[in-house]
Amino acid sequence: MTVLIGFVFFGLFSPGPNVILLTTSGARFGFRATLPHLLGVALGVGVIAFVTALGLGALLEGAPRMRFALTIVAACWILWMAWKLWNAPPSQAHGKERPFSFIEAVLFQWVNPKIWAVALSASMLVPELAPIAQACTLAITFSVTNLFVCLFWTYAGSLLKSLLVDPIKWQIFMRGMALALVCFSALVFL
Repeated sequence: MTVLIGFVFFGLFSPGPNVILLTTSGARFGFRATLPHLLGVALGVGVIAFVTALGLGALLEGAPRMRFALTIVAACWILWMAWKLWNAPPSQAHGKERPFSFIEAVLFQWVNPKIWAVALSASMLVPELAPIAQACTLAITFSVTNLFVCLFWTYAGSLLKSLLVDPIKWQIFMRGMALALVCFSALVFL
């Protein structure tokens, strides 16, 4: 179980769409405003881990055309988010801009290729249990571990908020995060 927790922690802690978006949201909107997004990510990754352990991941692996179509959708979605970050106004001027809602964050996990990849790999590390017990073990491990990962990155982003009051620093930060998302969108095809 320790190996599973370690694998999930490092898989989710490393930069990817959730880490980039939560850090950015923490910097733009603050820690408290980003909490629904954070909680949606934590629950959403658990749901993906659950359905992966029940066989949806293996089904996707066995259907290359469906997998490729989902990869295209994921890459386009991530590029759209990168475009929004690239053009984001300074934090003081965000007006109608807002962080992801809880539901949006849960649903985003369905097109987050990193979560699928980590869940597929982690499903091999779950001890031999009945299928539902295996799926629940993976879901709980993902959600609880990711809750702490999300708390860290959102808080780190919120600490940056005071450093990013200068519009130039803000633009550099946001464009750096946007470029990180663009790089990640290219990685989904590997």
